[in-house]
Amino acid sequence: MKKDDGEMAEEEKKKPCRFWIWALSSVAFRLILISFAGNLNLSSRPEVSTPLTSIRRLAEGYWLKQASMSPYAGSMYHGSPLLLSLLGPLTVQRIKGQPSHLLCSLVFVVADVLSAMLLRGIGQKLQMAYGLNARLLGLLKTPRDKGILPSGDIAALVYLWNPFTIACCVGLSTSPIENLAVISALYGAVTRKVPLAAFGLVMATHLSLYPATLTIPIIFLLGYGLDAPPLKLFLQTKKVDNEDRSTSKPTTRLPFLWKTVIHFVFWLLLWSLCVLVLCALSLTKYGGLEEMFNRTYGFILSIEDLSPNIGVFWYFFAEVFDFFRSFFLIVFHVNILFMLLPLAIRLKHRPCFLAFIYLAISSILKSYPSVGDSALYLSLWALFVNELVDMKFSFFLFCGYLGISLLSPVMHNLWIWRGTGNANFYFGNAIGYACFQIVFVVESVSAMLNHDRALKKCNSNHGEVKK
Repeated sequence: MKKDDGEMAEEEKKKPCRFWIWALSSVAFRLILISFAGNLNLSSRPEVSTPLTSIRRLAEGYWLKQASMSPYAGSMYHGSPLLLSLLGPLTVQRIKGQPSHLLCSLVFVVADVLSAMLLRGIGQKLQMAYGLNARLLGLLKTPRDKGILPSGDIAALVYLWNPFTIACCVGLSTSPIENLAVISALYGAVTRKVPLAAFGLVMATHLSLYPATLTIPIIFLLGYGLDAPPLKLFLQTKKVDNEDRSTSKPTTRLPFLWKTVIHFVFWLLLWSLCVLVLCALSLTKYGGLEEMFNRTYGFILSIEDLSPNIGVFWYFFAEVFDFFRSFFLIVFHVNILFMLLPLAIRLKHRPCFLAFIYLAISSILKSYPSVGDSALYLSLWALFVNELVDMKFSFFLFCGYLGISLLSPVMHNLWIWRGTGNANFYFGNAIGYACFQIVFVVESVSAMLNHDRALKKCNSNHGEVKK
């Protein structure tokens, strides 16, 4: 026993070293690719840069502002004025003859590292909760059970080494900043740091609009706590234990922490007010907040730019008659809202997993998606490797994502540069990508529900054995 404990302790010491070696290697790999960013030319790829995340459009907006014009003039820039003030100066500064966007690349590297560290913290909290819940249900005997995978380390490394994440970092997309805001909101909710959760949610919504759906899972996290099996499963366990002890102590439902939620709403309003004030000051001479809303949120919802991307909106609205355009805009955007309530009711006991599902659905149905959105939800998926270990079609989905990633630049080249194809080539690839994402979401939800059913069955068998 002492020998086993010593080996286990030595193995536990090696794990952090391995993690940091892989993490630092990913940073070094990014820095190497950044030095060849001009040859890779990822910043011009429609899969990486969209009208909302392109650093070239941001540089154009900053130039217009420096020329005493509205940054939204000319319909080039459609991002946040705060992001313009933060990254705009970096797009024109050079370091010893290096490209002017080098400093922006370093900012994105730092954002990726911070996101990975926050993901690791979220995963460690979820791993502790998973082990505690499993022991309460009688499925694990010791806290050091080797069956529990280090979900935090896995999620962080998946984010750092995901080719989609690396492509967005090297391709000078602002997606790493948006992903950092989303992950900060989730980390603040998981660790009960309410101001951080509110700040992350406000900034993520300000930058991209779609993360507003995360309000529901964050409220569940603050009100009910971390992901756990259904509450009735714990109540059933308590009831069995009470019967064994020949007592009739009644079981009660866990309380919802309204005080924490109200605290979150307060900070949400406060941060929103601060962001609006800063935006108003930044655009005092250029139309104010009304101009910002029209050029950012209005641009996202109206889908004015129909340049090709990996989504399905651009082709559809390029072909649809103008008479039906408003109707289909409503239909496409309402699809996201229709899914919020049913999923919230069914998965309220797993708020972090619910956040992952919301982000995946938004990535499929948003008007200007990029591979940075997929990098985010794939990393959040890795937080649940213990629950989703029996997920079906994993190899099929992996091959699908890989195939789509390789075919996308080929189809774009055949259409745009060689002229041997047409828009259907690239759009067919986008349709395939959307289908694989839908299958991925459906299989993830199915695997999680099957995991909860298996826990219920094991708990019932455990109770019968006790009797």
